[in-house]
Amino acid sequence: MTLAGLDRRFGTDVAVLAPAISHSDQVRAVFGGFPAAVVALCGTVGGAPYGMIATSLAVGVSFDPPMALFSVRNDSSTWPVLKRAGRIGVSVLSEGQAVACRQLAAKDADRFAGLDTHATLHGSLFLRDASSWMDCEIAGELPAGDHTVVTFRIHQVGHGPGTPLLYHDGRFPRMRHEHLS
Repeated sequence: MTLAGLDRRFGTDVAVLAPAISHSDQVRAVFGGFPAAVVALCGTVGGAPYGMIATSLAVGVSFDPPMALFSVRNDSSTWPVLKRAGRIGVSVLSEGQAVACRQLAAKDADRFAGLDTHATLHGSLFLRDASSWMDCEIAGELPAGDHTVVTFRIHQVGHGPGTPLLYHDGRFPRMRHEHLS
């Protein structure tokens, strides 16, 4: 297909593609313009809670066995501790949890102050009122540039009634529900 054919098909000017230069405004705009569910990855290590926020979770990587993956920055100070938890609880945050999201992403505060959590015997830690939960174990890690891709084996799942919290262009937009007829 020609560029002109792509323009007609996608309704945009593909000719405006720019080189994908690390940390460029163009790369940031494309990555930030991709809407993503917000998840809290939490666990207990030495009896203390540890957690972080991610928007890079991909579920359904494998159905047999059930697996998911996410990527974490190599300079994360939380991940080296959190990955020592026996299991990691993945809570897909719901629309009403934007404040909890910002709190868990904070660098210098008690990330769990006032949050309603549930810990399992395996070390997973979940946020109540999330839209979904996955009890995970690390299956592998793979270097990927300035990040590491982590694969999870999912042991248990749960799904609540909430609508997932989305992150898009630096904001938390609400999903608009339309019914197909």
